[in-house]
Amino acid sequence: MGRLPVIPVKVLPGWAAIGLTVAGGVGSAAQSLANAEMGERTGHPIIGALVNNTGGMALVLLGLVALPSMRTGLGVVFRTGLPWWTYLGGLCGAFFIVAATYVVPVLGVAVYTIAQVAGSSAGGLVVDRTRLAPAGRMGLTGPRLAGAMLGVGAVALAQFGRPVGDLAVGLVLLGVACGVVIAVQGALNGRVSSVGNPAAATAINFAVSSVGMVGVAAVVGVFARLGATDWPTQWYLYVGGPLGVVITVAVLLGIRSVGLLRTGLALVAGQLGGALLLDLRPGGPGASAAVLVGAVMTLLAVIVSGRATRITPAAT
Repeated sequence: MGRLPVIPVKVLPGWAAIGLTVAGGVGSAAQSLANAEMGERTGHPIIGALVNNTGGMALVLLGLVALPSMRTGLGVVFRTGLPWWTYLGGLCGAFFIVAATYVVPVLGVAVYTIAQVAGSSAGGLVVDRTRLAPAGRMGLTGPRLAGAMLGVGAVALAQFGRPVGDLAVGLVLLGVACGVVIAVQGALNGRVSSVGNPAAATAINFAVSSVGMVGVAAVVGVFARLGATDWPTQWYLYVGGPLGVVITVAVLLGIRSVGLLRTGLALVAGQLGGALLLDLRPGGPGASAAVLVGAVMTLLAVIVSGRATRITPAAT
């Protein structure tokens, strides 16, 4: 096969990439809350997830029309003959969105985010032992194991003080699962982006996610309810999809500019800060001292697990 064209992608200054990724993390916390509230207002969690994906896909279609780089990137990606499974990052995103609409109303944004980050840490250990991620294979070191254990401990601490009947262990585990699939999604989208560009990877992510969401909505019978749905008028409940596009692009640009480690740290910092602020909003569930300490432990877990490790190049 001949040499494929290289699509130039602007590498941001480090401070700009980190700032953009932190903002993406705050957006991720806001996205989870908006989608969950939309599900509550419309009477079914899947409706919130469907609205999210519809908004994101609409923005992607607009990008296809307005951005030649997206169209060029898609052409390059499809000519490379990547394995079919590398395109499935969007299914991970669909799972994440659907699960969050069920979990956030019960646990609150902060506890959900802590559970998600713990899952990302554990999932990252598994993903990094494979050749799935574009950065290559990372060793299973003491610091990474310690980071994963700290993440699990943070989830347990964040639940401290709740009555046994309110621990919602199943939902906490679902939040952890969200973190695991997000680790896989990042690896898959990173592979597509490394061949094409972030715009192309974002388009493929949302196209696949939309197919998954339509399938879920059809199975649970949501489409029959849409005509009778009392749609809320608050504009901020409809921003989940556009936020998803911004988050995906921010992460992919961050990886290109400052690498996986610093991007991950910046994203978690934004998620935790945004989650705590949203839980402390008027009418929100508030954040207990246990949740605050759990958030600090989660940041420590990400820092510890991200200490330098040896990387083996990924298989092409």
